[in-house]
Amino acid sequence: MKLKSVHLYVIKMPLKQPFMTHLGTVTERDAIIVEVEGLDGVVGYGEGVAFTSPWYTEETVKSSYHVLKDFLIPILKEKTFGHPSEATALFSVIRRNHMAKAAIETALWDLRAKRDGVSLAKLLGGTKEAIPSGVVVGNPVLPEAIKQIEAYLMQGFKRVKIKISPENDFQLISGIRKHFPDLQLMADANSAYSLRDAERLKALDEFDLLMIEQPLGYDDIIDHAALQAQISTPICLDESIVSFDDARKAIELGSCKIINIKIGRVGGLGDAKRIHDYCLSKGIPVWAGGMIEFGISRAHNMALASLPGFTIPGDISGSDRYWDEDIIEPEINVQNGEIKIPDKPGIGFELNRKRLREVLVKEESFIF
Repeated sequence: MKLKSVHLYVIKMPLKQPFMTHLGTVTERDAIIVEVEGLDGVVGYGEGVAFTSPWYTEETVKSSYHVLKDFLIPILKEKTFGHPSEATALFSVIRRNHMAKAAIETALWDLRAKRDGVSLAKLLGGTKEAIPSGVVVGNPVLPEAIKQIEAYLMQGFKRVKIKISPENDFQLISGIRKHFPDLQLMADANSAYSLRDAERLKALDEFDLLMIEQPLGYDDIIDHAALQAQISTPICLDESIVSFDDARKAIELGSCKIINIKIGRVGGLGDAKRIHDYCLSKGIPVWAGGMIEFGISRAHNMALASLPGFTIPGDISGSDRYWDEDIIEPEINVQNGEIKIPDKPGIGFELNRKRLREVLVKEESFIF
C-alpha cells in the first residue's frame, strides 16, 4: 500500500444543541480529517475523534495532530506494508495515542476497500445490510429528557442512553422508566462513582436497565469486577478498554458482561475487530460507541457495527443528530430506527469539500 500523500484538515462546527455529562458540556466540536492518497490516485478517509480538552482520554486535537504530523506520517513514509491490518504493528513504537493512530489507520482501511472494489463492511467481514440506531440523551432535567426521548422514539430510534451521576441517577432513571416502561434504556456514568456507591448502583437494578456503562474509574477493571458481583444490572466497560488485552483481562476477571467498542479509543479498526472477534467467541455482547463525531468516523462505525457480534444498538445516529450540515455526501439517515450499510466501495460516502471549506480551521499536506 504505497502512498502518494497524506492531507490533514482540522475542522470546527457548533452542535445543534449542547451535549452534557457530569464531566462537562460540549457546545462545538473540533476534529481532524485525514485523507490518504495512493500512487494510483485512490483516496481513503479517516477521522481523529479526540476532543479539544483531555476530559475523555489524555489525547486532544492538538496532541493528535502533533503525533500524526511528527511521528505516524513519517513512519508511513519510511515503512512498506501490504494491508491496513499491519498498521497497528507499525505504529506500536509510539505508545498509546490511540485516537491519532486510528485517524490514519481507518483512512488506510477505506483506501484498501476502495482498491479492492468492496465496501468497508464487507472487507471487515460484516454480515448485516442495516443496523439499529441508538441515541444518547445528555440532559439531566427530567421533563426535558422525557421530551427529547419522545422525539427520538417518534423518529424510530431503538434504544436510549441516559447520562447519569450521583446527583441525579435514581430520580432521573425512575422518572424515565415510569414514563417509558418498555423502553430499551441504558445508563452511562462516565466514571462518576466509586465502589463505595455499590448500594446506590444496586438500587438501579429494579429499573431493568440494558446496562450501566463505566460506573467506576476510567482505567479500572478490578473494582468493576467486585461491583458486577453485587449488582444484577450488566456492567458495560468503555473507557477501561483501550486495547485487546484490556478486553481479554476484563472478561477473564468478570469485570463486565458487555463491552463498548470505540474505534478511536482502541487505536483503529484492526484492534476493534480483534476485540469483537474475541468477545464473540466468549459470548460477550458488544456495541459501537459514539464520540459526537462527523460523518467520516460515523461511516467507519457503521461498517464495524455490521459485524455479527454487534447485537446491541449503538450510538450511531443520523448526520442531523448533531449537525446542521455534515461533511459527507450523502448524509447519513436513520429510517424506521435503522441505518442502511452502504454497498459502495470503501466507506460508501464522499467528502463534501464545499462544507469542509466552510468549517476548515487548518490544513497541511505531506507528499511522499
